[in-house]
Amino acid sequence: MNLHQTTSALTECDREPIHQIGAIQSFGGLIAIDAEGLVAHCSSNLCDLLGLAALPAPGTPLAEVIAPGARVILEQAMASLSVPDAIERRFGLDLTGTGALFDGAVHASGALSVIEFEPHASTAFADHVSMIVPVIAQLEQARSLEGLCDTAARLVRQMTGYDRVMIYRFHPDESGEVIAEDRDEALEPFKGLRYPAADIPQQARALFRRNRFRTIADTRAPSVPIVPALGPQGEPLDLSMSMLRAPAAVHLTYMQNMDVSASLAIAIVRDERLWGMIACHHRTPRLPPFSLRTVADLLSQTFSLMLDRILVAQAEALRERARQLNDRLLFQMAGGMTLTDSLPIIEELLRGTIAHDGLSLFVDGTYRALGDAPDAGEFSAIVPMLTNLLDGAPHATTRLADEIPAASAFAARAAGALVLPLTRGTRDAVVLWRRPLDRMITWAGDPAKAAVKPGEWLEPRASFAAWNETVRGHSQDWDLQECEIAARLRRTLIEIVLRMSEDLSRERARAAQQQDLLIAELNHRVRNVLGLIRALVSQSQHEALSVPGFAAILGGRIAALASAHDNITAENWGPAPLARLLQAELAPYCGEAGGRFRLSGEDVLITPEAYTILALVVHELATNSAKYGSLSAPAGIVEVGLTRTPVGDLAMAWREIGGPPVNAPKRHGFGSTIITRTIPHDLQGTAEMRYRLTGVEADFVIPARYLAGEENAPVTVPTSVQRPAYPDTPQLAYRPDHVLVVEDSIIIALDTEEHLRRLGVGHVRLESNVTGALAAIAERRPDFAIIDFNLGGESSEPVAAALRAAGVRFVLATGYSEGASGFERMGADAVLRKPYGLAEIEGLLRAG
Repeated sequence: MNLHQTTSALTECDREPIHQIGAIQSFGGLIAIDAEGLVAHCSSNLCDLLGLAALPAPGTPLAEVIAPGARVILEQAMASLSVPDAIERRFGLDLTGTGALFDGAVHASGALSVIEFEPHASTAFADHVSMIVPVIAQLEQARSLEGLCDTAARLVRQMTGYDRVMIYRFHPDESGEVIAEDRDEALEPFKGLRYPAADIPQQARALFRRNRFRTIADTRAPSVPIVPALGPQGEPLDLSMSMLRAPAAVHLTYMQNMDVSASLAIAIVRDERLWGMIACHHRTPRLPPFSLRTVADLLSQTFSLMLDRILVAQAEALRERARQLNDRLLFQMAGGMTLTDSLPIIEELLRGTIAHDGLSLFVDGTYRALGDAPDAGEFSAIVPMLTNLLDGAPHATTRLADEIPAASAFAARAAGALVLPLTRGTRDAVVLWRRPLDRMITWAGDPAKAAVKPGEWLEPRASFAAWNETVRGHSQDWDLQECEIAARLRRTLIEIVLRMSEDLSRERARAAQQQDLLIAELNHRVRNVLGLIRALVSQSQHEALSVPGFAAILGGRIAALASAHDNITAENWGPAPLARLLQAELAPYCGEAGGRFRLSGEDVLITPEAYTILALVVHELATNSAKYGSLSAPAGIVEVGLTRTPVGDLAMAWREIGGPPVNAPKRHGFGSTIITRTIPHDLQGTAEMRYRLTGVEADFVIPARYLAGEENAPVTVPTSVQRPAYPDTPQLAYRPDHVLVVEDSIIIALDTEEHLRRLGVGHVRLESNVTGALAAIAERRPDFAIIDFNLGGESSEPVAAALRAAGVRFVLATGYSEGASGFERMGADAVLRKPYGLAEIEGLLRAG
């Protein structure tokens, strides 16, 4: 822990059951029903909101409270709650049958379903939906953490109109710091201020990890009780996922002390941990419409994706920096120098990489030290306790004497320590030391007032002015990057220890090569996934008529990819069973018994490159069936048959039985495109879909090379699609008429085609492999080409050679972060890094 403040003791606020507060805010209403559709709880303002003569008593059927049309929509939303903590939003509901519209959300609370609603903002709804794409586009332009946070703060304030919007980042000790801010000029700045960990109690943090959006419309408005207060089991209603949950009294006092009358908070969660918050404050009561808050929620999700992109890029740079350091150390040690004699070399290599004032090395009872470090006697005094403290893991502290009292003997010259144990169960270690440094930390108020004695109630502080605290006897913090580099150094030193016991040079070279290959492949796969998700976002927006529709469509497709990835990684990135994929996608619609899904034929193992493709196709089939086909009817079923063709390919037959009459759609959306074109384009298989009155029929053929242990020669299936040009095309230095796109993912290929159309390109031809691309070049010479470097296991170098011979300009798209010189050798004009979009393609053409 780098700061003196700790979170080991819970305050009374941490113990307050804020999720069972028994009340909601007055701007909306709540109804909780049981599995039979009977009212279990409701808010006491229901009569005023819905025009009821009396509150519905427990046991009242929901049909007596809500109009039939709205009730059907809400019941469908409840049926869609397939994962824990899911929330389904619906807009423009006529709950009373009188024409008065409401926006609502449903979620599960134990065995109950909770319906929350508030008046619908019909006049601004369309404007809110239209914000989504331009807001996401502005966030995508950020290239640094600071730029991303500043842009997010500005966009959220422009959208919502709050007086102040802050981006708040948590430190390892759970205190927080305002790292970006957009505010009314009349307000004092909060940027740079630190807030104690106790400002957000532990249970509030736990709730934010589950329910990431929180609105308080008016801190002085009375709360609305939920009746009855207790359910049949004597427990209050759990409001963990509620959008209306009333705030705790201590939190209201805290906000009022800050002169805040309304707030909106959005949690930023990374790797299941709170990374930070987007916090909005207003001096007067304020409630943005539910549709606008939904857009803000989507913005926060996009912010998290962009944050991940930036932090992953920083981590990649850090790993490269650490690798270079380790390579240099291994080279220096290759001559047989002993580890204890290597301290000057370690010091030289660390200089300028990890700031430190002293260095200690203790190996096999021999001690060496440089700079401001304890002498041999002082170090010997702490070695036994140091071994117990570490337990084989690295450890960073700004004041070692707080953990090992014997270290106080030299704390005046070496206070902070970054300790790297070399082996578990021994005393061997490398320690980097830092001198004590008097530091000034600017808090938002006195942090000592955020703590209380056991049993006492925490009184929220009334002052939030900048409060400077001088920290003495502690060193400068060890930041995350320094700890990562030190951990890499530790691994290298451990390797050296092993090397001295036996000759591992050949094995090390092989392992290093394998690691580099794995890192390069992982980087490639991550970038391809980001490109695929970006294309899904772009293409899915055309199908959505509302914010929740967009979120549901996109969320379902990404969830299908995630489920497929889980199945693949469960097999150590090897072939996975197709039956498992089918069962996972159809389980939410077929109940626990699974009687509505029948699978015949012998299960097969599908290779990873085809598994995610099939996951998207099956997801779209299941979604369409649940909306319009057999799974939308109580007695409907889906049958899937798996057979082998005479040449060893897999034939998959999808049949829907017992559903409503089916008519062919008048237009084909992106979902239909995924079903009919993904397998032919990405896998060179076949796909056929038929709309019979008795139910949808679909037949697919997956080539044998995508089945475990099967290999076939590649088959070429060209894809060429003509679409009308888009209006308002930008002015470009170079606008080719005919562009060849060679990309083995149909979704990324379609997205690239759409971007080219928007830029005024007249004709776009899509190909998925080398054979098809070469045939396309021979058939008609393109003016320009975008080719993927890695085409599902084959290199696009023959395509590049053919384009070069024909005098065609082209760029190479790749997910690999290294090897740009190799791409230039192939004759490409430029390298297009995945994930790429409209802006990157436009930039290429603008450059001429």
